[in-house]
Amino acid sequence: MNRPEHPAGEPRAEAVALAYNAGQAAPTVVAKGRGLIAAEIISRAKEAGIYVHESPELVALLMQVDLDARIPPELYVAVAELLAWLYSIESGAKMPTAPESGAVGA
Repeated sequence: MNRPEHPAGEPRAEAVALAYNAGQAAPTVVAKGRGLIAAEIISRAKEAGIYVHESPELVALLMQVDLDARIPPELYVAVAELLAWLYSIESGAKMPTAPESGAVGA
């Protein structure tokens, strides 16, 4: 899969932000973008203390989801693995590495 490139020839950054609250059927895409918009999404997430995980493959799939739409069932497992890993970090449990399939930003 080719990613768009900017003038310097480097891959153009992409980012997707997900939100999930207990009781929701699935996480929703609350922000997404490329280039400067991606940089702003990542910057604001970090400023808010939100963990930013890089997975270009998952981000590419999530970029196809409409804004404010729930993630499709095909991505449930990948996103659930990431959410479980993030929950373990927040609760103090030790999980050695992030799941490779999960992503919030790339």
